[in-house]
Amino acid sequence: MMSKPIVWISRPFFPDIVDRLRPWFEVRAETEERSFSPAELAGRLAGTDAAIVGLAERIDAAAIASAPRLRFVANLGVGYNNLDIGALTEAGIGASNTPDVLNETVADYAWALMLAAARRIGEAERWLRDGQWHGSRFEGWLGADVHGKTIGILGMGRIGQAIARRAHGFRAKVIYHNRSRLAPEIEREYAATYVDKASLLAASDHLILVLPYTPQNHHAIGAPELKAMKPTATLVNVARGGIVDDAALARALADGAIAAAALDVFEGEPKVHPDLMKLQNIVLSPHIASASRDTRRDMAALAVDNVLAAFGHGPDAGRPPTILNPGVLADAS
Repeated sequence: MMSKPIVWISRPFFPDIVDRLRPWFEVRAETEERSFSPAELAGRLAGTDAAIVGLAERIDAAAIASAPRLRFVANLGVGYNNLDIGALTEAGIGASNTPDVLNETVADYAWALMLAAARRIGEAERWLRDGQWHGSRFEGWLGADVHGKTIGILGMGRIGQAIARRAHGFRAKVIYHNRSRLAPEIEREYAATYVDKASLLAASDHLILVLPYTPQNHHAIGAPELKAMKPTATLVNVARGGIVDDAALARALADGAIAAAALDVFEGEPKVHPDLMKLQNIVLSPHIASASRDTRRDMAALAVDNVLAAFGHGPDAGRPPTILNPGVLADAS
């Protein structure tokens, strides 16, 4: 009797979804959240046929050097800058991510962060909890409106479009900048106007970042861009750490160059720049924009679907639904 291929899962998630792998695989699943050194990661992948990993696991040439059996890596996230796609492809290893299933949930959270930053909800709650509320002042706690204002979106993919759709209920104007302009019918559907990046920075009352992290997008928002924004503006980042120069943002917030910010992602996370931690006019959250129960289950299920399909099982057998390097399958056939 032939042994089952081995799948390693780097972090615990919903047991009923993991169980879908067991008829076809020997499952080696971590039972607690933890970080892996490069040597530990390479050791986990050695002798493994497939892996389901999180954004913290850097899967590069060194990680797979001792994993000759590895055929597929499924990433638990829409972003995949933790995967060296070139190295995986060269080694004949397929890779996948979890796009689309989290679009609406991340869009909800982007609006939550924007509203919290604009209306100073975090500051006000901390002040109240600190026992400072002894009465109200008519001109106290003045924040910024969102309804009727200009929402700027940098990165108008599926999540950006979901954010734009929500602006209709706020009677807000939507402008966007993207690497490529959307088709006219999509612009009409979302009542979104394309502008260049300089115009986006200058005109946005609330700027939301939803672009992918690439070397070209590193510090896409830095000191010059922050200086170009309105002093009354808010900035929201639900994209990736490194897109914003966090040190420059801390200086801009401290100096009043912009009014407020809200970040769900950070450079070098889980570490957060200490200057950001000192500020009151910022909302900080620990990379949880997709963290609704339904969406995280959908992400896990899609990762499992990709692994099953890569090994010829399930309704998508032979065609992993969100494979990032489909040429690997063509080369193997």
